[in-house]
Amino acid sequence: MRYFIFFGYDGTNYHGWQIQPNANSVQQELQRALSILLRKEIEVVGAGRTDTGVHARNMAAHFDWNPEEKVSEEKVSEERIPMALDQLVYRLNRILPRDIAVYEVREVDAEMHARFSATSRTYHYYIHTRKDPFERHYSLQMNYPLDFEKMNQAAQHFLHHEDYAAFCKAGGDNKTTICHVSAARWVQTSPTTWYFEITANRFLRNMVRAVVGTLIDVGRGKITMEQFLDILHNGSRSDAGESMPGNALFLEDVGYDFKDEMIRS
Repeated sequence: MRYFIFFGYDGTNYHGWQIQPNANSVQQELQRALSILLRKEIEVVGAGRTDTGVHARNMAAHFDWNPEEKVSEEKVSEERIPMALDQLVYRLNRILPRDIAVYEVREVDAEMHARFSATSRTYHYYIHTRKDPFERHYSLQMNYPLDFEKMNQAAQHFLHHEDYAAFCKAGGDNKTTICHVSAARWVQTSPTTWYFEITANRFLRNMVRAVVGTLIDVGRGKITMEQFLDILHNGSRSDAGESMPGNALFLEDVGYDFKDEMIRS
């Protein structure tokens, strides 16, 4: 049986989502906890990757498990499985570090895949324009004025563009640099705090942080709108803005179409 697990994490202490040889990762911690509780080696497949220090407010992954193995000789009825999953969530949260929290585990169709069945992913990048000791860990302080109206004008061009080669980390293993962006905008949440929201069917490695860096160059007046459009349509990674720090980036949501119901983490 296949199960989806929905969870969030503070990425400060992790070298991203994916398991790495000599560094701690969120995937490693989740697999360890599941394997302990289910008494067998469990492999978890995530909806995507996040880089070192990047956070996820709502992440999804899937794993395969036969509940009957856990209950030994006693047959598991359909009525008992949801209760078992509730207990699994509770026990996972007891084992996992405090910076990882599981929200839900649910059974899904066998063909559902956390990565390939995802229809959308939404990221937020947070900035603040005044020194604030309570924002510094999860938001980037901007020490210069920004023209957010111009930045939003530039962001709208992402909705009509598909090839994001200029915002992809050099040397990546992407088979294609085509992405379909359905939302891109700067949102003000207080007189001194903003976030950039972007939703797409997929993202390239380092794409969001490069997009934000380029938009900030527009807002600072370092590049004109004409230069921005030239980067968007004809540029390479070296032409786009710098990659912004990962601590202010959050994977906010992953969307799925499940039969007639939209599942959101």
